[in-house]
Amino acid sequence: MYRKDAGRVRGVGAWGVRAGAAAVGAALLVSGCSSGDGKDKNGSPSPVKQQPKGSDPYWVNPDGSAAKQVAAYEKAGKKDDAEQIRKIAEQPSGEWILPENAEDQARGYTEAADQADRDALLVLYDIPHRDCGQFSKGGAADGNQYRAFIDSVAKGIGDRHATVILEPDAVQHMVDNCTPEEFHEERYDLLKGAVGKLKSLKNTTVYLDAGNAGWGKPDQIFQPLQWSGIDQADGFSVNVSNFYTTADSVKYGKELSAKVGNKPFVIDTSRNGRGPYTGGDPDQRWCNPPGRALGEVPGTRTGDPLVKAYLWVKRPGESDGDCKGGPKAGAWWPEYAIGLAKATK
Repeated sequence: MYRKDAGRVRGVGAWGVRAGAAAVGAALLVSGCSSGDGKDKNGSPSPVKQQPKGSDPYWVNPDGSAAKQVAAYEKAGKKDDAEQIRKIAEQPSGEWILPENAEDQARGYTEAADQADRDALLVLYDIPHRDCGQFSKGGAADGNQYRAFIDSVAKGIGDRHATVILEPDAVQHMVDNCTPEEFHEERYDLLKGAVGKLKSLKNTTVYLDAGNAGWGKPDQIFQPLQWSGIDQADGFSVNVSNFYTTADSVKYGKELSAKVGNKPFVIDTSRNGRGPYTGGDPDQRWCNPPGRALGEVPGTRTGDPLVKAYLWVKRPGESDGDCKGGPKAGAWWPEYAIGLAKATK
C-alpha cells in the first residue's frame, strides 16, 4: 500500500465539493452566459476580468468562490483582504465537473468561456474507486456510469474550446497499488475510452494525469500511461493538487515525456510557490499544509516547448480535507486562501 504524501492527491478538491460548489456557477450554468466585458451575468461590474489572451488563453470565472470573496470583503470594507484574494480571483483555475449535471456544467462553462473568447479549463474526476477511499473517495458506481458521465461531458462541450485534465491520480494509483489490482483492467479501458471520446471533439485538448515529482520514477508509470491512451491524448499533467516545485515538475515531466513519445505536459502551479511541506505528520503533509504559497500564474509562456502551460488545476483556497482545521475536501476556505496569497512574492 502506498505510504506518505509523495503521490497522493487525496482531498484533491472537487469531491466532496460542497453543495455550494454547484451553486458557485449555478446561474451561470443555467443561462450559459457570463460576459467577457468585466460584468457579471446580471450586468453589474464584476470584481475580476479576463487575463490577456496572448499569454493566458484560459477563462477566468467571474462567479467563482474567490471572485465572490473579493466582492464580499470589499463590501465589508476589508480592502487589504480583498486585494489578497484578488491574486487568486483574477487567475483562471480548473472547473471540476460534478457528475449530477455534467452536461449542463460542461455546456455552461464552455459557453461562458466562448463568449469571453477563452478556453474553458475542465477537470474530470469521477473514475470508479476514486482516491482509494480517502477524503475524495467516490466516483462513478461502475464502468457504465463512468462512460455515461464522459458522454455527458462531451455532449456539453460540443465544438467549443476546452482543455480537459483527465482523472487526477487515476493512473498513479494503479502503479502504487493503492487501487486494488482487480480494478486495473477496467480502469485502463475507461481511461482509454475517455481520451478517445474527448479527442473526437473538434476543439478539445486532453491531458491525462501522470502523478507528480515526489511519488516515484517515470519508469514506473510510462507503460500504464500507454495502456491508458496517452498516445491519443495531447499530453499529460503533473503536480495536480500538489506542492512540488516547478523545477522538479519540469524535470519529472521531461523524463516521462521521453518515454511516451515526447508528449508535452502541463504543470499545476496553483500552490507550489514554496515547494512541499516537510513538517508534521508525514502521512498528511499533503493535506492543507501551512505556509504554502501560490506558484507561477497560469499561462502558456513557459519558455520551454515541452511545457505547454502552467495551470491552476486545483483551485487555490479550497480545502484538501478536514485536517489542520480545514473544512471538507473542496470547500472554500478564505483564511487558507489569504495565507497562500500573503506568502506569495
